[in-house]
Amino acid sequence: MPDDTQDARPARPAQDVISGGHLVAKALKAEGVERIYTLCGGHIIDIYDGCVDEGIEVVDVRHEQVAAHAADGYARVTGRPGCAVVTAGPGTTDAVTGVANAFRAESPMLLIGGQGAHSQHKMGSLQDLPHVDMMTPITKFAATVPDTARAADMVSMAFRECFHGAPGPSFLEIPRDVLDAKVPLAAARIPAAGRYRASTRTAGDPQAVEKLADLLVHAARPAILLGSQVWTTRGTDAAVELVRTLNLPAYMNGAGRGTLPPGDPHHFQLSRRYAFAHADVIVIVGTPFDFRMGYGKRLSPDATVVQIDLDYRTVGKNRDIDLGIVGDAGLVLKSVTEAASGRLDAGAAQRKGWLDDLRAAERAAVDKRLPQLRSDASPIHPYRLVSEINDFLTEDSLYIGDGGDIVTFSGQVVQPKAPGHWMDPGPLGTLGVGIPFVLAAKQARPDQEVVALFGDGAFSLTGWDFETLVRYDLPFVGIIGNNSSMNQIRYGQAAKYGKERERVGNTLGDVRYDEFARMLGGHGEEVRDPAGIAPALRRARESGKPSLINVWVDPDAYAPGTMNQTMYK
Repeated sequence: MPDDTQDARPARPAQDVISGGHLVAKALKAEGVERIYTLCGGHIIDIYDGCVDEGIEVVDVRHEQVAAHAADGYARVTGRPGCAVVTAGPGTTDAVTGVANAFRAESPMLLIGGQGAHSQHKMGSLQDLPHVDMMTPITKFAATVPDTARAADMVSMAFRECFHGAPGPSFLEIPRDVLDAKVPLAAARIPAAGRYRASTRTAGDPQAVEKLADLLVHAARPAILLGSQVWTTRGTDAAVELVRTLNLPAYMNGAGRGTLPPGDPHHFQLSRRYAFAHADVIVIVGTPFDFRMGYGKRLSPDATVVQIDLDYRTVGKNRDIDLGIVGDAGLVLKSVTEAASGRLDAGAAQRKGWLDDLRAAERAAVDKRLPQLRSDASPIHPYRLVSEINDFLTEDSLYIGDGGDIVTFSGQVVQPKAPGHWMDPGPLGTLGVGIPFVLAAKQARPDQEVVALFGDGAFSLTGWDFETLVRYDLPFVGIIGNNSSMNQIRYGQAAKYGKERERVGNTLGDVRYDEFARMLGGHGEEVRDPAGIAPALRRARESGKPSLINVWVDPDAYAPGTMNQTMYK
């Protein structure tokens, strides 16, 4: 009689050979990857098998775009590269948007895509496409793994390239026969953890650092913008020390939001245009002169402009500068503070009047908006909604914005309380990042509260993975600013073509997203009265479930940022 207690699993091959998928998993383990985001496909399942052996979690989602966005989000939250694994052909093309978003946002991640077997090259195998050709323009590195013995080596190579200059994504395709084949273990190069990457942190040219310190010591009206690279380099402490030591007004954008907490005397938000028009020294840290900066044209032509960036190609692009420093934001700012020590003179004290002027401009902006922030109108004014969300956030809340017009409103009001507590798509402006970012954030920081604001159009793109959050028991507080429109585009159409053509191709149905959430096993509520927003937020927090609060907002209210976009003028 057979012994029922005997392990019925098939015997594994002798350990002197190893498959390509298991080599990939070993390389992921060496990089410190804790989980991969994936949607299954026949080309890639040997990677799953390897991940099981290496203790790497396999997180299965409903769309490859979600897998790629989640890998991007995981990198932003942890500072370590994320990883997504997708099948060939449509699996890889579905992930292109997530990779492109990570590319523009300077987020380190690796996408691994399947590919037909080498033996079927150019024969029309299932899902065969020229993935590397497609991925090359939107990655820092894209290649095919040519041989099973090279699988781990090329994974480590791809991770190295993620951190060359400003971070970004890499792509590897692995043909099915390369992945499934077994090679002698002795023939495979398996890089050891911590021994195949050098530090990329540089403190900048010492002479340029000295010059910047001198400029700031003698500036009468300085201003500094702390961009995403302050968080990317984990340079928060250095940035805070600089602005407090030299008494600098600081503005923050992108992932740099939260570098200084709200209420800090050096934290400014709504007076940036005024500051950049009147400052005599402007320091831009970790932010390119792209559309968000008016391509550099919004800075006073009379100001001395300094740019600090990880990427040499970004410094001085689109606008002339007076001083450029290539280096790690945290190390550069720390060096500037040290260089300024002992020769501050009365500069910091003399700048009190300048900071008072900026604070007055801040108060005037808030006072102008105050009636809308407290509006009792129904449909609900978006400013009232985002004001309630801002009041709801705790010191621990990580805020995620996914949308167009509604997130533009929130950018002027919502103030994260700590560094690393703000996530948005970045300069690609990709809709649909919200649910994948929630997934990544909750898995990276399971004890942290996550609050996400969606536009109804943005949520629709990846919203089915709300079920993934339910399946993995990842509670969060989700709010949908529902105006049944793609309102940012609607405004532009009305401005360009007249009110009679404002509703072409941008109007959505009146969807009850609260019912959708309940259908999938989450918590859902509908809010039409502004007085009901705060209680609904509290109930969502207390539910312990993934939640969606469907808030009906005024479709005829537009954010100033939407109305000021140059593409509509």
